[in-house]
Amino acid sequence: MEQNKKSNAGFVLGIISLIAWLLPLAGYPVSIVGLVLSIKAKKNPENKTAIAGIILSIIGLVLTCLNSLLGVILNLALMA
Repeated sequence: MEQNKKSNAGFVLGIISLIAWLLPLAGYPVSIVGLVLSIKAKKNPENKTAIAGIILSIIGLVLTCLNSLLGVILNLALMA
């Protein structure tokens, strides 16, 4: 039961991270917490919700990193 709650929470946070990446300040914590909860819930290999949460959280984390990097590059280009 506990693993089910963690996998559901990780899945929901993974979905939210696909929107939160637009604001890196929100994207990092949401995607990292979703990833951690999904990994902790992955003890059962048949837990598809945990696997989906891991995948969605990784996608959200990558998008957040790319958004942050793009913001730094654009800021440096405007300063030059």
